[in-house]
Amino acid sequence: MAEIFGSDAYSPDKIAERVENVGVAKAGLPLLPMIALGVLAGGFIGLGALFATLVASDASLGFAATRVLGGVAFSLGLILVVVAGAELFTGNNLLVMAWVARRISTTKLLKNFAVVFLANLAGALGLALLVYWSGHWKMAGGAVGHTAVAIAAAKVTLPFAEAFVRGILCNVLVCLAVWLAAAGRSVADKILAIVFPIAAFVAAGFEHCVANMYFIPLGILLRARGVGADVPGLDHLDWAGFAHNLLPVTLGNVVGGSVMVGLVYFAVYRLGSKPGPGAAPPNPPPTPAA
Repeated sequence: MAEIFGSDAYSPDKIAERVENVGVAKAGLPLLPMIALGVLAGGFIGLGALFATLVASDASLGFAATRVLGGVAFSLGLILVVVAGAELFTGNNLLVMAWVARRISTTKLLKNFAVVFLANLAGALGLALLVYWSGHWKMAGGAVGHTAVAIAAAKVTLPFAEAFVRGILCNVLVCLAVWLAAAGRSVADKILAIVFPIAAFVAAGFEHCVANMYFIPLGILLRARGVGADVPGLDHLDWAGFAHNLLPVTLGNVVGGSVMVGLVYFAVYRLGSKPGPGAAPPNPPPTPAA
């Protein structure tokens, strides 16, 4: 296919093979590196969220410009994850390709999901604390802090079903960004592949659980400081509101990434295929119960 279209990018069937092999490697990471890389990813996504908040705080921009430019800025987070290397829960939803190929066990899949999710939470919370202590939110006469509180309040007031569907749509685009980045052969290829899907999900107002691990706690901290007292929905901006948002968004992210991207591409390109060169052998079938 690359020859037909005159591209040096990996073809979709090769991307599928590469993503499946990466899933095997990720599931096999020792615990400490998995935790450390997960903490980094939470911080990286938080840095993208910080950058996007800064853009959104400029009242001189129009609605569309604010959303699109904020989305481009947010792309920094996934660029750092993919290029610098880190373990991100939403992107790791693509491990289901290795799981349905029976190359990793259910235990390894769920362990990766749980460890990386909690590590992402630790990294995002840590960055939120650092940003709060840094006084960064005082920039532009406090407009940055006010915007951060407004973003957080809007998230915690979303109805469960709406947050769930926004989570689905978000991780479809995030996992497509990871998929496209896997097609690239250079750093520039990967960065360009990431920017547009990520900018689209942010501009459209979709929900990313790891980003919300930064946005909402920062909003809670700032609200306690008296920032954004005039923001609608402030009564819901607390730790219960955080949980109210995180649960449906996380479930939606899993459906969007694992089912609508991972399983669909597995069915199209990998169903019935043999493992590629150097691939780990498939898991042995379970021993029948006595």
